[in-house]
Amino acid sequence: MRDDDEDGLVPISALQHYVYCPRQCALIHVERVWQENRHTAEGRVLHERADVPRNERRRGVRTATAVALVHPGLGLVGVADVVEFHRDADGVGERPFPVEYKRGRPKAHRADEIQLCAQALCLEAMLAVPVACGALFYGATRRRRDVAFDAELRALTLRTVEEVRTMLDAGRVPTAEYTARRCDACSLIDLCQPRTLGRAAGVDAWLRAQLEGDDA
Repeated sequence: MRDDDEDGLVPISALQHYVYCPRQCALIHVERVWQENRHTAEGRVLHERADVPRNERRRGVRTATAVALVHPGLGLVGVADVVEFHRDADGVGERPFPVEYKRGRPKAHRADEIQLCAQALCLEAMLAVPVACGALFYGATRRRRDVAFDAELRALTLRTVEEVRTMLDAGRVPTAEYTARRCDACSLIDLCQPRTLGRAAGVDAWLRAQLEGDDA
């Protein structure tokens, strides 16, 4: 889902887009283009219940949906699908536990984990409590996968935030590079035209190399 970004702030959703494909991220968050396909439509339907702000308590767990998030220090802004608040052992405090909903299956890359970790960082800044773990719910498997926000994932998330900020500040869209598994599933493939533009970029690079070789 796309977050409503504000001036100078990086949308949390942009982190997921960037890890999946930097060009996709730039098209959405720099060029402001969007196009839906079956995958994004299924994801939208999956998010519909979580997109309505509400609070409820069940079996001692308070659940909040569509939770607005911000981290002024990191310059992050976004919305958490669901945040569960579990009571501490003393029964006084509560531990936030973010849950992000995804339409498909667990992925080989860490885009979803980075998005969830960014939500945790915002919750820590907003509530001044540690957030040790959260979960990703995948619609295809109908199961949760717990995610621990360890030092490695936190460092990866912070590095991704800086890379995305650099790209957004520059306002440049990366060159298209066609990869079948990634591009064919992307809703922006018709707008991105990775096959055509990627081939043209390759030819341009080859010509530049030839010209540089002639000048040597």
